[in-house]
Amino acid sequence: MTLSRRQFSIAAGAAALGGFQGVVSAQDGPVVLGQSAPFTGPAGQLGIQFYQGAKLMFDQNNAQPGARKVEIKFLDDGYEPDRCAANTKKLIDEDVFALFGYIGTPTSLAALPLAVKDKVPFIAPFTGAMSLREPFQRNVFHLRASYNDETALIVRQLTHLGLSKIAVFHQNDAYGKAGLDGVTLALAQQNLKPAAQATVERNSVDVASAVKSLVAARPDAVVQIGAYKACAAFIREARKAGYGGTFYNVSFVGTQALADELGKEGAGVVVSQVVPSPYNSANGITREFAEAVRKAGAGNINYSSLEGYLAAKLVVEGLRRAPGRGASRDGLVAGLEGIERQQFGGFDVSFSSKNHVASKFVELSMITGDGRVRV
Repeated sequence: MTLSRRQFSIAAGAAALGGFQGVVSAQDGPVVLGQSAPFTGPAGQLGIQFYQGAKLMFDQNNAQPGARKVEIKFLDDGYEPDRCAANTKKLIDEDVFALFGYIGTPTSLAALPLAVKDKVPFIAPFTGAMSLREPFQRNVFHLRASYNDETALIVRQLTHLGLSKIAVFHQNDAYGKAGLDGVTLALAQQNLKPAAQATVERNSVDVASAVKSLVAARPDAVVQIGAYKACAAFIREARKAGYGGTFYNVSFVGTQALADELGKEGAGVVVSQVVPSPYNSANGITREFAEAVRKAGAGNINYSSLEGYLAAKLVVEGLRRAPGRGASRDGLVAGLEGIERQQFGGFDVSFSSKNHVASKFVELSMITGDGRVRV
């Protein structure tokens, strides 16, 4: 289900934004996490869906007797770095306990120096960019595998199928560059180079020039590094221009949002995933998540909301393991580093003092003509 921005605002706005007057610390009330993410604009569904999944998990936790209660204070950045930086400064000035669930590479990169400077934990950004992982920062923790992991799997799949003429359509910013670098690296390992590349501006669906350039190159496949609106626009226009090849996307695209945008035109579009399928009941975490959604009466089952749910589980587990029940930021860092070789319903996560990337899980999924997603 895709929730409209108006529905999201009504359902979540008052609960998330109300009651946060003044400074809230871990010692004298709930643990307050700050989130800057797009809740409006062409990437808005990513922020909405991730938040919904995270809140579902935190609501479950908060209902448990004796649990450290966790709340999210969220601010809309529209997927724009300057707005994200301003939001982050505001959240830190208001003394949120940690920053959580930031959506996107350019926005997370704008926030990262502020989080590092003030030693605020920065947990589970919705991005696989290596620039957020290297150099290592003690206060930064990642749930998901990297874009290098995702693009390596995509390139292996394409070349295994005998397809070597691979083009890249990417966002013209740090996110697009991270994905392009991953594809280029994976191709180089097989003595190949991108057959062609073209860009789209962030928060834009002006893809005409990119379509003209890439269709003319006649690639076997196009790897897309963008958000769902732009990638959907490119697929539609490329097909209108006569392109008959295949389209591969990395997880950040927003799988359900992309399927919703494309409708029947989504048939055959491939998306790499960094969390298990939320539609496959063989997965323990899927069954747990589906039951939580059912009990809450929320229709938000999709990859992005499951990632939010898993990210929230990381925080809850980190607080549980933290000395003094997470009464300090250093305690939360220590608690997270203590999560070693643990399973969340079959999804393996592990941190240590030298490793702050919880998972290397990657698999491929495909959108069907009726808007479903299968692996």
